Amino acid sequence: MESKPIKLALEDGTVFTGKSFGHEESIAGEVVFNTAMTGYPESLTDPSYKGQILVLTYPIVGNYGVPREDVENDLYKFFESDRLHISALVISDYSDRYSHWNAERSLGDWLKQHKIPGIYDVDTRHLTKLLREKGTMLGKVVFDGKEPEYYDPNQDNLVAQVSVGERQVYGNGRYRILLIDCGVKYNIIRYLLQRDTTVIRVPWDHDLSTEDFDGLFISNGPGDPKQCKSTIQNLSRAYESDRPIFGICLGNQLMALAAGADTYKLKYGHRSHNQPVLEVGTDKAYITSQNHGFAIDNESIPGSWEPLFINLNDQTNEGMKHQSKPFFSTQFHPEASGGPTDTAYLFDVFLDKIKAYLEGVGKK
Repeated sequence: MESKPIKLALEDGTVFTGKSFGHEESIAGEVVFNTAMTGYPESLTDPSYKGQILVLTYPIVGNYGVPREDVENDLYKFFESDRLHISALVISDYSDRYSHWNAERSLGDWLKQHKIPGIYDVDTRHLTKLLREKGTMLGKVVFDGKEPEYYDPNQDNLVAQVSVGERQVYGNGRYRILLIDCGVKYNIIRYLLQRDTTVIRVPWDHDLSTEDFDGLFISNGPGDPKQCKSTIQNLSRAYESDRPIFGICLGNQLMALAAGADTYKLKYGHRSHNQPVLEVGTDKAYITSQNHGFAIDNESIPGSWEPLFINLNDQTNEGMKHQSKPFFSTQFHPEASGGPTDTAYLFDVFLDKIKAYLEGVGKK
């Protein structure tokens, strides 16, 4: 495979030279790393990576190609959204000879199709150590000598860029779930549909008072949660009701901000399939999949709320719950795809809270 030279330049002046295997274009973004050993089709289509140059630390990438675009329940069956959201992909060793029962094309061809630059032959171990020591940095992919300006995606409302444009409905189940789409992963919708639900997917700033629903769900998404002022205001009003609420990832942070807590940017974020978390007040630990660059300040959580899970690596917040109302959230992904599903039971917890709520109000 013939490859043209391409560079990754970091804001601290460090430059990595590699070879191109994707779309040949210069682009800028935030450089982050993911330590997962598998799951690149899911990661590249995860809206939470919007605006980011993704570094995969696993050394050999591309060996199982890219899945077919099969559709089930109006969703791509093997992807997390309908497009690639990363700005560029950086890897160590690229394999254009793929082998998998479900593969339809190579990773390089997929990147070219979606106009995403790809760089290989980079010392990703060195790059990852640099990001761990100095923290997440801005970077730019430089092709053919054309250098873009550095760009900080967290200064923009990325959620508005990835959220659905109009109301969409999936399934025809008994329980009506209103899903605030801040950049939802398709597997969240799949998990909900498996539990006798009708999922009503609405934009990030949708007026919740116009909808009839049994439970409220706030999805994952990219960027700084403080950019989502409309969502935070809508959630504050939703807290006045007793209808169950469940938030994941960015949804966890938005629920915290709506409750009066604060959030902050992590040094280099949590992006992997092997993050251990502890359920507060128990001795139960779970292995989780994560993708976030911001976290809740545990000390700022108001008295009516409390932490639900804690990260066992750095003690950061991994979820919270209301002390009397059926509201809870997780920073990690219970629906992980790819990744561990140790905490998939939380979707059942959410549905149990909905059933209890409906019995309490005499609806069902």
